[in-house]
Amino acid sequence: LLWRLAQEAMSGPAPEAALDAMLRQHRAAPMRGLADRIPCPHGFDDLILPETAKSRLRSFAARQASAPQVLESWGLGHSLSGRPGGIALFTGPSGVGKTMAAGVVARAAGLDLMRINLATVVSKYIGETESNLERIFTAAAQSEVILFFDEAEALFSKRSDVKDARDRYANMEMSYLLQRIESFHGMAILASNMGAMLDPALLRRFDLVLDFAVPDAKARRDIWKKISTTGLPIARDVNLDQLADRFDLAGGHIRQAILSAAHEAAQAGTVVSQALLIQAIAWEYVKLGRTLRREDFGPDYDRVRTN
Repeated sequence: LLWRLAQEAMSGPAPEAALDAMLRQHRAAPMRGLADRIPCPHGFDDLILPETAKSRLRSFAARQASAPQVLESWGLGHSLSGRPGGIALFTGPSGVGKTMAAGVVARAAGLDLMRINLATVVSKYIGETESNLERIFTAAAQSEVILFFDEAEALFSKRSDVKDARDRYANMEMSYLLQRIESFHGMAILASNMGAMLDPALLRRFDLVLDFAVPDAKARRDIWKKISTTGLPIARDVNLDQLADRFDLAGGHIRQAILSAAHEAAQAGTVVSQALLIQAIAWEYVKLGRTLRREDFGPDYDRVRTN
């Protein structure tokens, strides 16, 4: 079957890309039904992060490539119990780019990114969480993928607040997860909305801990200005600097506002205007549970409040 699929891939218009896609799909096959594959279309240039953070991500993405030299040729696999791959923890609030950064790392490493939502893996029944995790790691050991554990605070939060036997068992689940990841020869990334609250004893077990902060005005301007690199038709009244300065939004919410405004413009048969963007921002504020304030929206306040 693989030979036939390879022949079909090589006979197409872009044989190398088709063959690479086929091999990735084959390598990730054991993970089907246990995790969701996340598309990874972005590169490091798409990340709005400090250069030091990008450098650390690049180094983490290259760990498996440098593992043979470090662990075998230099002997650190035996003397320091080093392992190929690595474990990373991305912390920060929703919308700041943790998932996007995980995708960039996966693309740079040439691997598929498989998302496991810990909120659905964690069970109220004692012992079931470990069984769920064991199935995932057994399948991952037969694959070549990066495991991405989203919403890791499903376990982290329990560890920080022990009140009863169930909370103590939740801590055992967290310890099991970390021990199992440490014995995993592949790469894994955990994402959590918790940051400073985490136990330092937990943090030392990660190869990379990176905090994703809410972007400042300058970073927001860089995110907004990515509109200009697309084919999006924009009205002459659009002032992206003003939007970045007035509205404190994370990158994910800025992208959602742009998409909402673009759909509104397409459905109305017009171009994206400042009014459409501000209305879309107001919808993001509502989604986030923020109050629409006159001092934020200025002359647009009455209009956005009624739409």
